[in-house]
Amino acid sequence: MQYTGVLKKMDTEITEKVQYYLDMKSDFINVNQLLNKQLTLDFVTYECLNCHLEKEIYRQGFCKSCFFEIPTAGDWIMKPELSKAHLDIEDRDLTYEKKVQLQPHIVYLANSSDVKVGVTRKTQVPTRWIDQGAHEAIEIVEVPNRYLAGITEVALKEHVADKTNWRTMLKNDIKDENLVEWRERLQAFIPEEAKEYYIANNSETNINFPVEKYPAKPKSLNIVKEQTYTGKLVGIKGQYLIFEDERVFNVRSNEGIVINLTIN
Repeated sequence: MQYTGVLKKMDTEITEKVQYYLDMKSDFINVNQLLNKQLTLDFVTYECLNCHLEKEIYRQGFCKSCFFEIPTAGDWIMKPELSKAHLDIEDRDLTYEKKVQLQPHIVYLANSSDVKVGVTRKTQVPTRWIDQGAHEAIEIVEVPNRYLAGITEVALKEHVADKTNWRTMLKNDIKDENLVEWRERLQAFIPEEAKEYYIANNSETNINFPVEKYPAKPKSLNIVKEQTYTGKLVGIKGQYLIFEDERVFNVRSNEGIVINLTIN
């Protein structure tokens, strides 16, 4: 059976084990059902997620011209502290920026390779944690806009990591942490503007991923360079497909790439 489509990050659903779904244009695949099956991935071409033209992908699934023009790729996406919609200041499209920035945001702690701090819209909890491969996470503050979340993250990352080590995450070489204690320790470093939004009474969320075998030495699969790859799927974690030969494929970092997916 073969499917063709442009890659976008997998949709997820938190259940006893996370359910993953891959949108392949005319087909919607439950990726969990592909576990222990032999899969072949073939690179076909590129398709920008914005203009849908056959142009080489630059970043985040967009061609170079779209990446530097569209509001969904503004600097404030990766650096929330640069958000200015609350000041009525436009970056690329004020209407869009108000829609996204002026809504409740969460600053959280997630444990994927180690404890890290991050920011997401409230509507993206727990999706954001799943995408990062976190096996446990907890909210620290809930603020009314992205700017306040951004400056809180900047302040807290002086005292806790803000990056995930993808190899450690995929090897599952991690330990459980008491995130309630972490949250309480970090409370003192929350900026004055955000202190009133501190969440004092909550518990951590635990996440289980559908992985049957973790790789000891994960090696990233570059499907554009290799053009084709065949392997047995043994796990899914974060946005990674994990294969039996310890190759791993990051679906999200390959957004905008058109592939043929064959289930052998």
